[in-house]
Amino acid sequence: MTATTDTAPHLAHPPLCGEPLPLDGAQTLPQVFARTAARFADDIALRTVGEPLTLTWSQYRGRVAEVAGGLAGLGVRRGDSVGLMLANRPEFFVVDTAAQHLGATPFSVYNTSSAEQVGYLFSDAGNRVVVTERQFLPVVRAALALGGAVEHVVVVDGPGEDATMSLDDLVAAAPAGFDLDAASALVEPGDVATLIYTSGTTGPPKGVELTHANLVAQWNMLVRTWPIRPGGRIVSYLPAAHIADRTIGIYLANNLGYTVTCCPDPSRLAAALAECRPTIFLAVPRVWEKLKAAVEAQVAAAPPEFRAAFDDAMEANLARVRAQQAGTEPDAETARRASSGEEAVLAPLRARLGLDAAEVRLVGAAPTPMPVHEFFAALGLMMAEVWGMSELSPIATWNPPGRIKLGTCGTALPGVEVRLAEDGEVLVRGPIVMRGYRNQPEKTAEAVDEQGFMHSGDVGRIDAEGYLTIIDRKKELIINSGGKNMSPANIEAALKSGSPLIGQAVCFGDARPYNVAILVLDAEAVPAFAAAHGLDGSDLAAFSQDPAVIAEVGDGVARANATLSRIEQIKRWKLLPQEWLPAGDELTPTSKLRRRPIAAKYAADIEALYAG
Repeated sequence: MTATTDTAPHLAHPPLCGEPLPLDGAQTLPQVFARTAARFADDIALRTVGEPLTLTWSQYRGRVAEVAGGLAGLGVRRGDSVGLMLANRPEFFVVDTAAQHLGATPFSVYNTSSAEQVGYLFSDAGNRVVVTERQFLPVVRAALALGGAVEHVVVVDGPGEDATMSLDDLVAAAPAGFDLDAASALVEPGDVATLIYTSGTTGPPKGVELTHANLVAQWNMLVRTWPIRPGGRIVSYLPAAHIADRTIGIYLANNLGYTVTCCPDPSRLAAALAECRPTIFLAVPRVWEKLKAAVEAQVAAAPPEFRAAFDDAMEANLARVRAQQAGTEPDAETARRASSGEEAVLAPLRARLGLDAAEVRLVGAAPTPMPVHEFFAALGLMMAEVWGMSELSPIATWNPPGRIKLGTCGTALPGVEVRLAEDGEVLVRGPIVMRGYRNQPEKTAEAVDEQGFMHSGDVGRIDAEGYLTIIDRKKELIINSGGKNMSPANIEAALKSGSPLIGQAVCFGDARPYNVAILVLDAEAVPAFAAAHGLDGSDLAAFSQDPAVIAEVGDGVARANATLSRIEQIKRWKLLPQEWLPAGDELTPTSKLRRRPIAAKYAADIEALYAG
């Protein structure tokens, strides 16, 4: 492991000596939930898009008591694990929170997982109960056939059949006199509250053990730092197996009495946003990119006078944003144009997006291209980029309101210590650091050193004001045949910014004389380009071979190269005739690049680029 040094840069906030921060005296998630359910008893806690189902906080707590009793009746005890393979639906929140009240460890499975992947998780977690829905039953059954200790399969959306139980069957299994308060009183801060299985770009996933103390400490830090108030609104649409949706959808909501709108189909996110008007919105960069494309498509279809007004407003506001980022103010004429465009154009567009009430707009999990940052900042929806990882509960740094530095991940949360190792790796210490990797003490020892610092694997830099910028993954740096170190992530971000048609880019050049790239179309940008050029965008394979498309992508690469040093520039590239989807061969479920599988799958294409 890389040793830290006393001269390494630090972020602003001092460490907390490892003790969890109290949250109104609450030290466990059940204590937080009880306080919130009492305070917001008659307010809506859970709903679905279109409101065919709603639960108040009082009803939510009552349902949690019933399901917790049922799980107890199946033998689930403190320390046991409970598997969930569910879409974003109210039953997910009920079952997960019920398991927490028993001191059990609920964990979620990516709904796109194969039977082999699900079987591995069940074996590693050792869960005897899995709660799922009908659409996932074939995968669950196939996974159980591969082994594991699962004894009970509960289906939430219909009657039990073929050795499964319905949710009503589960509730009926509760022992007489079950007392939710008595059960939750046994839960301790050090108990594991959830397992987050890292999707992993190589090798099998690791189960990150996060305790009640970790998660209570995280939210104590956030509510002291973020401009968030009790009783807000959020949309749950990201996979529940990802720590992001758990953090916002369960832990924030159960902490602050938020109304959660469940959006089980991500393609309906636009409708959910318009209906919910969230006060906090968290998205990965790819979602923000899709929202940007949606706005641009709306503007392109608008009358000429609106397009002209939009362009003028965005130009003026972008100038204002850039001036403020540089520590100055725009000139009077630019300020006047920005103000005029705000009322006439930008405010209505924000309302149409459903983000006009969003007090906090977050982006994280992957690098965000600067054009995306600047677009939303000019639109009046400046994003606060955060940085962390599942192992950090998950947020360690964020851009504070009023002091956002675009392109950085912000400063450390209070109580978190962030420093750089000698080789630039970002290290983190504080009460948000995981308990460890399930069943993998050797991996835990590799990740968390004797001083309590989590070794993130990310390479970063920290400026004089304590703002962290992530440069790359430690093991993903390119060293070319001339010994030059380069960040593929930076090069790939430049390529994606070069043209809206470039949706994914993978740079290769390790031990090579120059860099090449594999490029993939952005399916969201295809319709607008096709319409503007009289093309058929319905067939990506044919579309990708059209001369106009090849020319636009080539121009995008040239624009990217203009922002890169000579040694970083892409000399040759190939545009693939298909789209890459999350949880496929090329992308993890959270849309991170699977670099090694990509290199293996497209080895012939890469070699051809060097041979050509």
